[in-house]
Amino acid sequence: MGPRPHVVIVGAGFGGIGAAHALRRADVDVTLVDANNYHLFQPLLYQVAIAGLDADDIAYPVRAIIRTPRRRRRGAPGNVAFRLGRVSAIEPGNRQIIFADGGTLVYDHLVLAAGAVTNTFGVPGADTNALGMKTLRDALAIRSALLRRFEQAAADVAAGRPLVTGSLRVAIVGGGPTGVELAGGLQELIVRVLRRDFPTLPFDEAGITLIEATDRVLGTFTPRLTTKAARMLERMGVELALGTGVAGIDPGAVVLADGRRIEAGSIIWAAGIKAGPLAAASGLPLGRGGRIAVDEHLQVPGHPEIFVVGDVAATLDGNGNGGVLPQVAQVAIQGGRYAGRAIAATVAAPTGPPPAPFRYKDKGSMATIGRHAAVSQFPNGLSLSGPIGWAAWLGLHLVYLIGFRNRLNVLVNWTWNYVTYDHASRLIDGDM
Repeated sequence: MGPRPHVVIVGAGFGGIGAAHALRRADVDVTLVDANNYHLFQPLLYQVAIAGLDADDIAYPVRAIIRTPRRRRRGAPGNVAFRLGRVSAIEPGNRQIIFADGGTLVYDHLVLAAGAVTNTFGVPGADTNALGMKTLRDALAIRSALLRRFEQAAADVAAGRPLVTGSLRVAIVGGGPTGVELAGGLQELIVRVLRRDFPTLPFDEAGITLIEATDRVLGTFTPRLTTKAARMLERMGVELALGTGVAGIDPGAVVLADGRRIEAGSIIWAAGIKAGPLAAASGLPLGRGGRIAVDEHLQVPGHPEIFVVGDVAATLDGNGNGGVLPQVAQVAIQGGRYAGRAIAATVAAPTGPPPAPFRYKDKGSMATIGRHAAVSQFPNGLSLSGPIGWAAWLGLHLVYLIGFRNRLNVLVNWTWNYVTYDHASRLIDGDM
């Protein structure tokens, strides 16, 4: 009897972990590959940026996720192994992936779940003068940059030096869920916490400006909910700059298309994402948005051994108009599970019928704005806002976190923040 088929999964995000779990009982050997040794729970990434959570509260070691459960261990390893490394290219003809260090890995089946990176849309200065919001390092950089600004301002006031115009302000570009959650969270940090930490600073000069090119925030939500979200933000003190795009970003200022200039000591780009660089380097056909084209089974046309899921895939929305699904967590989770089950079925019955086409089940959208403030909408028409929406958001994110320790830590931190009006993780990371 020959060796078992080898399945390689590139990416330990939601899609990759979903595929690995679906293959745990299959008669295959799986290698999960990622450039980081942890799975990142990106929906709570902004909480690290606002000093509400620690980095390891939302990151969980990959090896701890894939190891054989204790009840089934019996001294034998599971069928999923982990390989730390950055994949730089794919050779479909040779059925192998190539690592940045020159190493290779051969596969019988491949699942690409390589994720996305920040998309600045070519706006001048965005790459150099704004902070992204996609990785753990990005979130830590935002937190440290903001805290450094306040520490420097306190030192300037103590020395009798004038403050730089806008140095205590934060400009956030992008009014989607990430931008809205950041704006609300940072505003609460400034008003409820930093005001007490820095009593000598002029807080009438501190605050958040949220910039969105369209005429409303949370554009994928219903107009009623977006109006509520905007009102919640404005009640908190967040300034909204809607209906005008960004022409460029200078050091310390955002230049709008209408000529306005918004001075800010910290500038955060949360306006969009795009498929990671592996999509273009794969040599596979690309679809909309530079994502890898896939058929209704999430397979690459001409390469049925390759599945592509999540942010890197141009997954058809099934409406027959060529539209693709959004780059959100649920698309990746469901796509990864589907790919894993499809490979397992193929290995178990090579001559059997193909699996049913992938069908995405929309489970709704949520965005939290601050204490007792959130909006949620569901496919059945139900919508929630205010304290009820906020409680639903809290519960859902706790459920989807990986690892009991992380769930407990997040619950404890959220409880502490709620009771004390404090953000305990306000540490500056890195050298001054």
